[in-house]
Amino acid sequence: MEALRPCIRCASRTTSRFSSQHILPIISGSQSQPPSPSPSTTTTTTTTTHTRSFSVLNRPPPNYPGHVPLTKTERAALAVGSGILSFFDPRRADLIAALGEATATPYFASRLRNAMLSNPTGRRILRDRPRITSTSLDLPRLRSLPTSTVGGTYVAWLDREGVTPDTRSAVRYVDDEECAYVIQRYRESHDFYHALTGLPVVREGEVALKAFEFANTLLPMTGLSVLAVATLKPAERARFWSTYGPWAVRNGLRSEEVINVYWEEELETDVVELRARLGIEAPPDLRDIRKRERAGKKRAKEAAARMAEAAGEPVATQT
Repeated sequence: MEALRPCIRCASRTTSRFSSQHILPIISGSQSQPPSPSPSTTTTTTTTTHTRSFSVLNRPPPNYPGHVPLTKTERAALAVGSGILSFFDPRRADLIAALGEATATPYFASRLRNAMLSNPTGRRILRDRPRITSTSLDLPRLRSLPTSTVGGTYVAWLDREGVTPDTRSAVRYVDDEECAYVIQRYRESHDFYHALTGLPVVREGEVALKAFEFANTLLPMTGLSVLAVATLKPAERARFWSTYGPWAVRNGLRSEEVINVYWEEELETDVVELRARLGIEAPPDLRDIRKRERAGKKRAKEAAARMAEAAGEPVATQT
């Protein structure tokens, strides 16, 4: 035991030196230098901000030129107001446009965009983003095309109805920039739908075309516009339910998505060929039907006047 004491004392001195020379500096160093915060903590601390909610007084910046961001309340009011007014006058393009934009988002414009993305021609349209105007279409050149072509039929329809492709207003109330172009493309293609189907720009023709568009595009505005059938004359309303309504639903559902037609590339295509490719049958000529109906009414009125004159009754004259 006496022999072990020097070794124990030596070990004790070594431990003591290690404690004073090594452990204490480490402890004191850890106390004088507190751990630095982690990068995630610093980022969280410095990037925390308070944002104000979207309101009339705090409107976010536009997503594209002409864009007007709307609150949910404003969008609902726009939809209701334009819907009621366009019900009584379905030919008011400005009301129809506002109703279409207010009801197209968030689902229906995206559905139409997805239909374009799933189609090769639709994808090219989204990439190229062509606009349908009198300048881009070169209307004088279209007038030189055969009347059997899409371009010839289209420009003849424009001249007959007294309209131009420049009357379509720009989209303003659709938030997503690409969806806004999709709605703009649909809007500018509307006159091609008239030319393709032959339906005239009268209330009865517009209601029939909107029924076709609703079955094909599912845009709520087109379906709501069909409610204007209640404002048609009894004979027109009966004709819609018996002829043009069934035609619109049948052809709208079975045909290709007309939003995917690259009209600028189909101007020299035979219109009958394009209808067959899209799966659309031409409806009965509404313009001719209305013309014959007016002629029949005129003949009936003249016959009644002759009978009244033969009977010696006074004939009412129009001033």
